[in-house]
Amino acid sequence: MKKFYLGILIMSASTIQSQKFPALKAPIAEKQEHIREIHGDKVNDPYYWMIDYFKKGKDSTKVVDYLKAENTYWEGMMKDTEPFRDKLFQEMKARIKEKDESVPVFDNGYFYYTRTEAGKQYFKYCRKKGSLTAPEEILLDIDQLAEGHPYYNATGFSISPDNSKLVYGVDDVSRRQYTLFLKDLKTGKTTDLGIKNTEGSAEWANDNKTIFYTEKNPVTLLSEKIKKHTLGTDPGKDVTVYEEKDHTNYISVYKSKNQKFILIYSGATTSSETRYLNADDPNGTFKVFQPRMKNVLYSITPLEDKFLIRTNKDALNFKIAETPLDKTGVENWKDFIPHRNDVLMQSVSAFKNYLVFSERQNGLTQLVIYDRKTAKKEALTFDEPAYTISSLENPEYNTDNFRFGYTSMITPVSQFEQDLKTGKRTLLKQQEILGGYAKDEYTTERLSATAKDGTKIPISIVYKKGLKKDGNSPLLLYAYGSYGNSMDAAFSSTRLSLLNRGFAFAMAHIRGGQEMGRQWYEDGKMMKKKNTFTDFIDAGEYLVKEKYTSPKHLYAQGGSAGGLLMGAVANMSPNLWNGMISQVPFVDVVNTMLDESIPLTTNEYDEWGNPNNKEAYFYMKSYSPYENIEKKNYPNLLVTTGLHDSQVQYFEPAKWVSKLRDMKTDKNVLLLKTDMNYGHGGASGRFDYLKDISLVYAFMFKLEGIDK
Repeated sequence: MKKFYLGILIMSASTIQSQKFPALKAPIAEKQEHIREIHGDKVNDPYYWMIDYFKKGKDSTKVVDYLKAENTYWEGMMKDTEPFRDKLFQEMKARIKEKDESVPVFDNGYFYYTRTEAGKQYFKYCRKKGSLTAPEEILLDIDQLAEGHPYYNATGFSISPDNSKLVYGVDDVSRRQYTLFLKDLKTGKTTDLGIKNTEGSAEWANDNKTIFYTEKNPVTLLSEKIKKHTLGTDPGKDVTVYEEKDHTNYISVYKSKNQKFILIYSGATTSSETRYLNADDPNGTFKVFQPRMKNVLYSITPLEDKFLIRTNKDALNFKIAETPLDKTGVENWKDFIPHRNDVLMQSVSAFKNYLVFSERQNGLTQLVIYDRKTAKKEALTFDEPAYTISSLENPEYNTDNFRFGYTSMITPVSQFEQDLKTGKRTLLKQQEILGGYAKDEYTTERLSATAKDGTKIPISIVYKKGLKKDGNSPLLLYAYGSYGNSMDAAFSSTRLSLLNRGFAFAMAHIRGGQEMGRQWYEDGKMMKKKNTFTDFIDAGEYLVKEKYTSPKHLYAQGGSAGGLLMGAVANMSPNLWNGMISQVPFVDVVNTMLDESIPLTTNEYDEWGNPNNKEAYFYMKSYSPYENIEKKNYPNLLVTTGLHDSQVQYFEPAKWVSKLRDMKTDKNVLLLKTDMNYGHGGASGRFDYLKDISLVYAFMFKLEGIDK
């Protein structure tokens, strides 16, 4: 694999940092021969046995013992930071308004909201009928329901059309396998529906007694079936209304905003298909809107007189088409908002009199209001160089009020309501930072690095005013770069603990995301995946060149597919970073993509490629972090995972760390932290996650010699 190095002399960090950590012996994982042979390529994977806890194999206990040993090791290595970590935790927690309430959302005659109480980890889901002065109904007390559970996630709250019933999903393992519950809002009685292994939500037909839900494969966790359940009947006899045979597709069921249709969406990375059913006829048959087409994605929005279709058919950056309600085939589609080469059409939000389009141009999202009577368009404008803007929950169709959220690296999360008719904008709520926050004490910029192939890579950066650009300031660079997920500049109250101690924080908008349009994504996936990694390296080198930092003060962070980014970059350019934080990292790409029993694997073929294909296999192997570890120096590394992770299994980071320990030639620190009770998203409480952030910050602070 090609290696990138800065053309300057870099002082060895190991001699500086080795005295800061105790001389504890790191766990050494056992090796067992395991041969992988495919396409004439034979590879020994000595840590393959670590899959046994997942596979329920003979070495299950040994796997857990190893993970516990690694936990004991990192705890010992970071023991002296415990008081500082507690201080950081309390500092970040103190900025959060513990007793708080969300902005109420009006839906079908009721105002719905959540509220939190001081000292409580979760929330209460509430409503008021007709007016905010009406008596409060506590629909669900999640604080009470979560008692006794190390992890508890309640989600998918769905109210029946007659407002009398609530269905919701619960996961108390952190594996995203939800059980559905029903609460009768008149009697207060809650019933376990006996419907398990779902995505966590259900949609009501208009008869108030029929729900549709998604069922997962219990092993692969792929969403495979849409089922129909009638209240009061045996869930074992639920009818399958749709079964997805293509295991590269995700499926879901939802209800149109105008409440007229139940919709089933089946989609992969490159193609999709939608089915629809009149919500008044739950026992009817779903119709195919348009059979799936190769390399064509589409999604639909029903209006009173037609369907709108967001699609990339003959439109790289997507466009909006329209078609009659009774003629849904592609031959009837006509352009409504034509394709534009410089604008990515992201989504549409429908109202009776208006449409609001979410579009992306020059790396930033904009919201465009479209008057359905006059066809006049107007974009909402903002004056900060980098920001995040998005539509909020807008369930009411017959309204001229539109809610959106806005934030930047220096502007706390703000919720606005725009009168689509008059243009009046009202601030409903802005995130309150307890203890005070002065926006004018910080600076945010939009920078541009040049990649090796000449591509301009946007970088959003924030730091406290007074930071000297002399190369001596620590800087944390973050990125993701996969699945077309755009990472936009946003505020973080926890990040203040970093900025106030002299760190700058930067976000690289690298290829593999969709920040600069659909081509940005296409150029960072499959056989072009390495662009993601080299873009990140080029962004880091640019920040060093411009003296925002230097290699002995530069840190990198990424999670999940962003953890893959960390692993690849650590192999390709290890001397550019003093430290890396790789969270729930997807680092054993080849082995995982070859094993279809591992959750979500087949869904990923359009993102990474199918290694059963020879060309895809060898390209994947050329960048997979686990495959490309060499006998050389690596940065200081903090790696985190969760034993019950359903997205990236625990054994990927465990194998990666074990091989790094065996191969690396430096004396830098390598720590693996496994949450034994959690999964991909970490802890479920609203404060517990701060402990993980405190550890990440303490790790970097320790390397920088910052102890208060």
